[in-house]
Amino acid sequence: MLILGLTGKTGAGKSTVAAYLEKKGCFVIDGDKAAREIVLPSSPALRELAQAFGEDIILADGSLDRKELARRAFSSRDKTELLNSITHPHIKRRFEELIAEGEKRGFDVAVIDAAALLESDCRQLCEKIIVVHADEKLRLQRILDRDKITTEQAVTRINGQREDNYYFTQADIIIYNNENTSLETELDKLKELIP
Repeated sequence: MLILGLTGKTGAGKSTVAAYLEKKGCFVIDGDKAAREIVLPSSPALRELAQAFGEDIILADGSLDRKELARRAFSSRDKTELLNSITHPHIKRRFEELIAEGEKRGFDVAVIDAAALLESDCRQLCEKIIVVHADEKLRLQRILDRDKITTEQAVTRINGQREDNYYFTQADIIIYNNENTSLETELDKLKELIP
């Protein structure tokens, strides 16, 4: 089974590319969904996060206060790296389970769609890395439209991620998803990877 990594900065359009790959018959693993699954009430990852970021990130019903964790974890690159150091090992195990499930179901290609893929050991699972890129101004607008947060919160998220060149140097394929590019033409770059 060919395992592809799909990543890029927040608001770049990874979900759009993931939907395209799923339509083409790939087994798409949603990194956000896996990240939610590993922090269910009483999970080891949730307990570790509470130790690092404060017990009050756990709500009265035992679930994670995602907004509060995000506010604390994305306040600096160091805090974002702390978040990743806790969650990534748990997420990697979940990805491995899902890859096995996709293989069992007969898929030829699995795609791990994950924002922090390059910063984690999960990258080692992938044979090729696809980076989706969009200009910062456009990404900011997409985040504001999608997440219904303040400009300040969106800028904090953007600033918590690495510079563009970090993504470019690790990419096997770059998909440009800007207003002045044709996404359809850009997606043609993926045809060689999909049987």
